[in-house]
Amino acid sequence: MAYWLMKSEPDEFSIDDLQQCKNKTETWDGIRNYQARNFLRDKVKLGDTVFFYHSSCKVPGIVGLATVSSEPYIDQSAFDQTSAYFDAKSSIDNPRWVAVDLTFKSKFKRIITLAELKADLNLAKMVLVSKGARLSVQPVTQQEFDYILSLE
Repeated sequence: MAYWLMKSEPDEFSIDDLQQCKNKTETWDGIRNYQARNFLRDKVKLGDTVFFYHSSCKVPGIVGLATVSSEPYIDQSAFDQTSAYFDAKSSIDNPRWVAVDLTFKSKFKRIITLAELKADLNLAKMVLVSKGARLSVQPVTQQEFDYILSLE
């Protein structure tokens, strides 16, 4: 099993939204960064655990946990001309983008803020706190995962 951090803007889709979905599960689509796509396509596996992270908001941070509940599959939003994630260069025969399903696991009692994570020397090598790190899907080491859980 691997560990991941996946970002979502809470005004678009929050941890509460995931919890309220049918079966507490939703498609994690619309990833349009090649490095994040490569993680989804090549590394993210069924059963992996995800830190759910609220980004681009007043207090960004880790707000809960989810589980990857599918293998990667073709992101259908790339073919929907009415979608913000439409990609004219993607096709069924040569898809450029993938999605996975995420299932709600838990909501933290508090937000573990980005400021807190950046200030913690135990997390100095974490991808999230690296300069210029903006990926919406990023790996988390077992040590980082365990340590962050201890902060909750």
